Amino acid sequence: MILYPAIDLKDGNAVRLVRGDMEQSTVFNTDPAAQAMEFVDAGCEWLHLVDLNGAFEGEPVNAAPVEAILSRTKVPAQLGGGIRDMATIERGLEKGLARVILGTVAVENPSLVREAALAFPDQVAVGIDARNGMVATKGWAEETNVQITDLARSFEDAGVAAIIYTDINRDGAMQGPNIEATAALAHAVSIPVIASGGVSSLQDLLDLRDCGAKLNGAISGRALYDGAIDLKSALSALR
Repeated sequence: MILYPAIDLKDGNAVRLVRGDMEQSTVFNTDPAAQAMEFVDAGCEWLHLVDLNGAFEGEPVNAAPVEAILSRTKVPAQLGGGIRDMATIERGLEKGLARVILGTVAVENPSLVREAALAFPDQVAVGIDARNGMVATKGWAEETNVQITDLARSFEDAGVAAIIYTDINRDGAMQGPNIEATAALAHAVSIPVIASGGVSSLQDLLDLRDCGAKLNGAISGRALYDGAIDLKSALSALR
C-alpha cells in the first residue's frame, strides 16, 4: 500500500484545513517545494497535491508552487483542485504531473472523465469527496444527492487509474479514517481505491492495509506535519 504525503496549497503556502473549511487553515510551510523535498528525502514514492483555491474557483490558482514542486522533485505527483477541462488536464500533464484528479467534473461532466481517461491512460483519477455518504463538489462547498458507490461504479469501464475517496468529516480532524466506508467502496468496484481523510497514526495506516480490501494507498497530511506519523518509519512499516 502506497503512502501519499499530502501538500494542500492555499495562497501559495502548504496548509492543512479542518473538515475542508477554508477558514480553518494552518500554514505549515511557506515553501511548498521545500516541504515536498522533505517528503522525498524521507523516501516517499508519490506526492499528493491539492490546489485548494482552485477547487473553489474552478480553475488552477497555485500553478507556481505546483511547478516548483515538479521541478525540484523526481517522484511522481498527482494533483487535484480546479481541473475541469481538457486543456487544463493536458497542461498539467505536460508540466510533469503523473496524474490529474477530477472531482467536481466527475459529477457535473462525467463524459470529460471518460474522454480524458481514454486520451491519457493511467493518468486520470477520480476524486470522490463525501459527507455522510453523499458526494460533495466545488471544494466540498456543495453537497449533491449522489451516493459514493453509484458515482464510483459509473466509471468502472472508463479506464480511470484510481478513485481517491475522502471522508470530509474526518479530513484534518485527526480522528482516524473511515475504514468501513473505504473498504466497502473498494469491495464495490474494481478500480484501485486510495483512502483519504483522518489518517492520524501508523496504526491507522496498518488498519487500512489490513482492512480486508486491497487498497492502492492512503493519503496523510496533518499527521505528517504534526509529527504524529514519522514518514520514514511509516514507509518502512508499510513495505
